[in-house]
Amino acid sequence: MDKSGLDKKFSFKKKNNEENEETYKKRTTFRMNLIFFSAFVLFALIITRLAVLQFVQSEELKGLQQSVNTKNVPLAPSRGTIYDSTGKVKLAYSAPVQSLYVTLSKDYSKRAEKVRKPGERLLPELNVFADKLAAKLNKLGHKDGEKLDAAEIKKRLDPDYNQYRGFTPRLVKSDLSREEIAYFLEHKKEFPGVEVVEESVRHYDPDRVAVQAIGYMYKFKGARANRTKYKELHQANSEVLRPEQVYLESETVGYDGLELQYQDELRGKNGYKTVEVNPSSMPEGVESMTPPQKGHHLYSTINKEIQQKTEQAIMDQLRWLHTHPVSGKLHQDATTGFAVAMEVETGNVVAMASMPDYDPNVWKTGSTSPSVYSEIQHKMGNGTIKSVPSGKSGPHPESSVLLGSTIKPLTVLIGLEENLFSPGQTYLDTGSAYYGKNQSSRVGNSGGHVYGSLTPDKAIEFSSNTFMVDMIGKPLYDKYGSNVGMHQGIDVWDKYMKEFGLGVPTEVDLPGEWAGRLEYMSKQESALTRLVQASFGQQGKYTTMQLAQYTTVLATKGKRMQPHLASKIVDDQGNLVRELKPKVLNVVAFPETYWNTIIRGMATDVKAFNGFPYDYARKTGTSEQVVGRAVKDNGVFIAFAPRQNPKLAVAVIIPEGGFGATSAGPVARKIFDAYDEVYGLDGTPKKPQTSK
Repeated sequence: MDKSGLDKKFSFKKKNNEENEETYKKRTTFRMNLIFFSAFVLFALIITRLAVLQFVQSEELKGLQQSVNTKNVPLAPSRGTIYDSTGKVKLAYSAPVQSLYVTLSKDYSKRAEKVRKPGERLLPELNVFADKLAAKLNKLGHKDGEKLDAAEIKKRLDPDYNQYRGFTPRLVKSDLSREEIAYFLEHKKEFPGVEVVEESVRHYDPDRVAVQAIGYMYKFKGARANRTKYKELHQANSEVLRPEQVYLESETVGYDGLELQYQDELRGKNGYKTVEVNPSSMPEGVESMTPPQKGHHLYSTINKEIQQKTEQAIMDQLRWLHTHPVSGKLHQDATTGFAVAMEVETGNVVAMASMPDYDPNVWKTGSTSPSVYSEIQHKMGNGTIKSVPSGKSGPHPESSVLLGSTIKPLTVLIGLEENLFSPGQTYLDTGSAYYGKNQSSRVGNSGGHVYGSLTPDKAIEFSSNTFMVDMIGKPLYDKYGSNVGMHQGIDVWDKYMKEFGLGVPTEVDLPGEWAGRLEYMSKQESALTRLVQASFGQQGKYTTMQLAQYTTVLATKGKRMQPHLASKIVDDQGNLVRELKPKVLNVVAFPETYWNTIIRGMATDVKAFNGFPYDYARKTGTSEQVVGRAVKDNGVFIAFAPRQNPKLAVAVIIPEGGFGATSAGPVARKIFDAYDEVYGLDGTPKKPQTSK
């Protein structure tokens, strides 16, 4: 090859090398840029993630970290007090007691026993601890004589976590004696995990004041199976983030009456201690503690003095009916009585008696023995707002009964409002009224009385069944019954009943209120028959509370007041949290003449009110109903006083008591007298004031 060829070849290689070097530099630069860009994006992502963690998810992660490394153990709060209307009498209150708790220091479960370390004997160790604790507790004794053996203590320690988690303190014994408290405080080292904790136990007035209205306490574990409120709380326990809201399985909660109705206000809020736990959920130490917040206090409208006299009046009257013949016979099946006294202007329930009653202190620990429960179960229901049996066994009427003649003021109002007659119109009472096909069905007056010429107000006063049938029941059907298949007369009757509080809840602030049994809505009888029977007090069963509310509508000439048993709620420092003010649920607008007519007619003679210093409006009732194969006469009575400026409405029901005037009337008189002494039916208390 010549020199020029070599030069060309060399020149080509040089050029090729230069091109390769340039390409390499470009590739290197691109790769470096890509690396720097990737690093930039990566750092940007890391910084962004850190910002999200710090500013957005920090609280969530803190809670997650705590749930992994620490646990919150709730500390039950002290429950608020329920006072009577004076604010001086404690109807329900919590008293401090000292309880013995044990927090397990090791995992004694069957699972742990299977994987125990060589030479470690967990179950024998737990047995020794239980034996030692039982021996000491029984040696120290107890004021209630409670004996705990080792097996029972071991059960309460729950080593297999059937009730508690590893870090949760186990309740071994409540209400420790002074000797027990002193000993375990001084010998903590001898009993690892043992601590004395102050708790509260619910107590009730030993005089047994309005016990069904006040209610009682029950263990949360049992309550959640039978009360929707607690079932929902139990389901939410695992979802609640704030530990003060968590309910303890062992804590007691309101199960009936005001205790249940105002559970949230009375309970207060949990405290809690934050406990460090190991991977086995066993406690390692306490990190912090937040004290509980005491519950609010409730002031009720129940006046203890009036309440006690109401209860005593019912029991005295029952004994009287057992020993004094009325209309030629004793009423020994009259074993229960129900009464409500309600202020006309405010809706305050000053007395609510469902008798006989029981001592609610049997529930102070949240449970009672089967034998005690068997004895009291038929007395626990509040028969003034619910339909409860009026006897232990056998066929007896329930606490809600047919109203009998107490419905007649409303029946006449309906007739006036429907323009079936005028206030001054007369009716000839012949003692019988006929209805149905070929006039084959008959209704007569009580005792076969024939009253002759009656105006609407006199028909109420003399309690004429025939007036109600001929002037309201039959004409109401004729007016609306032409709508074939619809029988709207029943719907009209139902509308009026509910406007006066019959057949609808009174909305009293108590749980489990019964709305009544509207037998006139049954299709087993013709619409005419149902209207006729309803007109003089059949075809509808209602509670004493509904009767009392109905009476206030008559007294106020149209205002249906909401009954209530709580007047205000205050915190532990006495600051007002909530005040329950009078509330009108609905107003029935009738002409003044109509109201005056029926109130004038509420003038039935009642011997128990002889010498009563006030003019008062009243209506007696005797409702007949077949129970089993026997006809039962239930005594019913309503009244308000004074007639012209009403202050108090009273309703009384004595199942199987006979005539309302002789069975329920005397109870009502004593209630009015008690109210007059304490508050004054004319605004001036009659009870002598004691000097300070």
